[in-house]
Amino acid sequence: MTQATPQAGKVNFVELGARLRAYRMGRALTPEALAARLGISRAALYRAEKGEIAKIEMLTAIAEELRVSLPSLLGIGIEYVDNAVSFFERMRQIEEDCDQIIGLFSPISYLVTTAGYDRVLSDVMTEGTPQEEHEDVTQIIEILKKRKDRFAARRPLLASIVSDADIGRFLREGLVGRMDLPEETRAERRRMALREARNISALLRDPQIGLQVGVAREPIPSTSFQIVRSAAGSTLTISPFRLGHNPNTRIGVGLITSAPEALDLHEKITRRLWASSLKGREGADHVDALIAQHGIA
Repeated sequence: MTQATPQAGKVNFVELGARLRAYRMGRALTPEALAARLGISRAALYRAEKGEIAKIEMLTAIAEELRVSLPSLLGIGIEYVDNAVSFFERMRQIEEDCDQIIGLFSPISYLVTTAGYDRVLSDVMTEGTPQEEHEDVTQIIEILKKRKDRFAARRPLLASIVSDADIGRFLREGLVGRMDLPEETRAERRRMALREARNISALLRDPQIGLQVGVAREPIPSTSFQIVRSAAGSTLTISPFRLGHNPNTRIGVGLITSAPEALDLHEKITRRLWASSLKGREGADHVDALIAQHGIA
């Protein structure tokens, strides 16, 4: 993970191995398949994914086979991630032992969505995805559930900024993967959105320890991002991939970095949005008003 900001030039090999695994998953390669392509044993690749890489030649060969730059694999500068499987696996790895998550999500952080959201998300993601990519959806769902389970077990601090415009759109259109669904299905998805909006209202009205939600009323960036803080440092993830209404897990390039300038700029955005966001009872009342205006009867 790209968190070793104070010690430039030092490579954390355990985190390098984790990145290797994420990029392999994103290329839909089993450990056996990648090992065969590299001409090494499965055991050797297993050691590499644990961070036991002794030769730069092996690292170079792995980077070439996975079509990723050597700096990205080493975690130097910015990681560019061109598929959702790798990106969400990297997010899972980054969040695993974190202390705090701050971010901008739509309609809210997946980590605090309800169990009902999980039950329908696979269908929603499959609706807008070609048949040949359905296996990717299965992998993404598995990774997301691991993220949520880890969050529930550790309970790091979470500050989530949500947009009232996104909540209104979510209530009007529901959780759908495409717009040409039968009316009965769309109505059920709008009821699903209604339950999630009520959950947001409940989180605002009766905050849980370590969980803060703010409702932004001003325009927000079109891409989601989050800042993850841990003892090792801070990491910024910028996501073009979307899990809510009209999800996108097919096209985009995610960015992951610990560059101080990028972190500082995004922290300024979160501070500004957080300062003007509605919180607590005021925020809950605002969400309830959106529900009354846009929610299905």
